[in-house]
Amino acid sequence: MTFDFVIIGSGMGGLVCAHILSDHGFKVCVLEKNQQLGGSLQVFSRGRTLFDTGVHYIGGLDAGQPLHRVFDYLGLMDGVKWKRMDARHDRFTVADDSTVYFHAQGEEEFAHGLKQQFPTETSAIDAYMDAVGRMLHNFPLDSLELADRDHLDDELLGINAKDFIGSLTRNERLRAVLGGANLLHAGTDRLPFHVHALVTGSYMRSAHKCVDGGSQIAKVLARRVRERGGTVLARKEVVRLEMDGDTICAAITADGDRIEGRHFISNIHPLATYNMVGRDHIKPSTYNRLARMPHTISSFNVHLVCKPETFPYLNHNHYHHSTTDVWARLDDPDAAWPQTYMLSTPATSRSSQWAEGISIMTYLRSDTVDKWAQTHNTIVRPSERGEGYKEFKANMAERLIEEVQKRYPDIRQCISEVHTTTPLTFRDFLGTHGGALYGYEKDHRFPFRGFIAPATRVPKLYLTGQHIHLHGIQGVTISALVTCSEFIPREEILRRIKGE
Repeated sequence: MTFDFVIIGSGMGGLVCAHILSDHGFKVCVLEKNQQLGGSLQVFSRGRTLFDTGVHYIGGLDAGQPLHRVFDYLGLMDGVKWKRMDARHDRFTVADDSTVYFHAQGEEEFAHGLKQQFPTETSAIDAYMDAVGRMLHNFPLDSLELADRDHLDDELLGINAKDFIGSLTRNERLRAVLGGANLLHAGTDRLPFHVHALVTGSYMRSAHKCVDGGSQIAKVLARRVRERGGTVLARKEVVRLEMDGDTICAAITADGDRIEGRHFISNIHPLATYNMVGRDHIKPSTYNRLARMPHTISSFNVHLVCKPETFPYLNHNHYHHSTTDVWARLDDPDAAWPQTYMLSTPATSRSSQWAEGISIMTYLRSDTVDKWAQTHNTIVRPSERGEGYKEFKANMAERLIEEVQKRYPDIRQCISEVHTTTPLTFRDFLGTHGGALYGYEKDHRFPFRGFIAPATRVPKLYLTGQHIHLHGIQGVTISALVTCSEFIPREEILRRIKGE
């Protein structure tokens, strides 16, 4: 059988592409290397406690909001258990300041809350809100609006986030709070303001958690693809793309299967995709340009299994920054570690009062684990990295918990088990370069470098996912719309999403 589309990788972008294409009558096959579908939607269980790999909360899911309309079309609003977060969904502490600052859900509430916290900064806050609104308007597809171009004003793409926010106010605390959720985009002092605005604006609209893990999203999407005649296969790692002349004709899997297709969509890293094609079929300039592009930093995560009824469930996130400069160079090897962290408690259907687990995320450079870079460990291909790696993780976990304990003095008494993930974990399970959090780094100095066309120069090969538009759930969902627009008129896709 020859499929209309063979999709490599079952992350959110790949599954949304599969749903849209199968919903429009195409025969689709999704191939996933891992045992579990979903990419960053994957979950894992420790001590009967479920932890998310990457999706801790999602913005813009209130009724009528753009992502809600897409998710409703995808069957995710009814098929997934959602929990709306506290009105003050993101909370921030800075340096040794005991004040807890916050972001509120809803654009008016967001601005009003900031003005309550910084009553002498109303003009700066109004200017910030206007700028975020202008950026959101500059990307019509993110609001499901049809336009001739994906972004309307090229000049807006070159605005630097740190510099722009700094130009609005001299108040260092307000600057830190406006950029306080920086872990959502791993933004350095090079981050474009449009990335900050699109991500922050999404959570400004509304914020929700998946109850019992984000893997539900992947399961619902896979089920709906199958209901529409599609095929979704796990433990099917694509190792090579077979060429017929200059055109791809089949995907070859690690277990020897040959999957024929008329078109191929890759939801994995572009360089990994091109390596499957073979360098002889890729222009050296194209390959070298992508190889030279810097990636975002990776992360170190501590996942704590809690003793029963010891740590309260938090229906909000807590971001802490050791300095008011939330844009500090993340790749500085001499900087104190950890400089920042995000603490959250996974939502569970078993209790709304007590946390079963605690997830703590901070930055970590991938070269920190270079000593073990030649090792690989996944459920499909398990192996050991050695005692030195275990000691390294235990030491890093202790340092991070010690930092968190300054804000949560009783946290150690709540811990039953400690588990960790490193850049190598994300590299092996998600296929990201060096375990990069959000793919290629966006840089205000080279704004167009951050947008990669879905259609490649290899006939019949297309890209989707965080590398072609923006990272995060909303970013890769929009990326899927962009990719599918290569085959289906965009207005037709939007009409179906809107139910028109």
